[in-house]
Amino acid sequence: MRRLLERFDRAFFAEAPAERLAILRLLVGGFALVYLCVRAAHLQRVGHLPPESFRPIGVVSALSAPLPLWAVRGLVAAAIAAGAAFVAGYRFRAFGPVFGALLLWVLSYRSSWGMVFHTENLLVLHVIALALAPAADAYALDARAARRAGAAPPEPDGRYGWPIRLLCAITVLAYFIAGITKLRNSGLAWATSDILRDIIAHDNVRKLALGDTHSPLGGALVRYPFLFPPLASATLALELGAPLALFSRRIAVVFCGAAWLFHLGVLLTMAILFPYPLLGVAFAGFFELEKMRDLRRPRRAGPPPASRRGGEAPLGRRSERR
Repeated sequence: MRRLLERFDRAFFAEAPAERLAILRLLVGGFALVYLCVRAAHLQRVGHLPPESFRPIGVVSALSAPLPLWAVRGLVAAAIAAGAAFVAGYRFRAFGPVFGALLLWVLSYRSSWGMVFHTENLLVLHVIALALAPAADAYALDARAARRAGAAPPEPDGRYGWPIRLLCAITVLAYFIAGITKLRNSGLAWATSDILRDIIAHDNVRKLALGDTHSPLGGALVRYPFLFPPLASATLALELGAPLALFSRRIAVVFCGAAWLFHLGVLLTMAILFPYPLLGVAFAGFFELEKMRDLRRPRRAGPPPASRRGGEAPLGRRSERR
């Protein structure tokens, strides 16, 4: 058990550069901020809904009645302001947790009116994880102020590594829970029957009846029953095998690509958009993002090798090596 704990400690608290964690803050926080701004009017519109439609979930369960409209608008505005500070890395120790809490509240409040938006869960969990980490020690206003005060640039450290591992663990756990849920609800029949086909057909028929956006491709594919057991089996394998991505970089790359294709398939067959994973932000923690900066730098041309100069290395250089 002691060896197991030591291996876990070395893996989970492995050193990572502050720049990688900061880039994750910019990507995840930037997505959350844009998401809030784009949906601000929609998030405030719930203040006009009838009170009897209020069905509080999560942290909003503390309320027994809906908030007044001015409070709903104020919380959305406060979340956007805190999100801007989160992305900029300004007073991150204060505004980081504040943004995480406000994002959780605002999105939970929106989902407390009869329709739960599962597409937002992973985003909120990632923001909260970053909010509790030292994610503003690079590429941030806080970091710039620290350098001006004479602080040395941060070295790679385990305190920058564990939040990244936590983000990856949250990601694979979300998919793993989805797979377990399928087994609990349907058993292995999920992979061997027409359950997936029926879900796609029902979703598109319902949207057609309500005049909502549907998928013509999904409606066309349900005519071919043989397609769906293999697709259902692949989905189940992806979700149940997701934790393996934590133990191998190659498996992580395969998992990220397969999960992206899964969400693309959901969009094409059911017109359900998961923007966070489809844009790749949900999987950013699996990659060494700071190295992308090095790839963009042009390589300096070194001296041509001796074979191209038509002769051997100079005698003086040989002598130096001796």
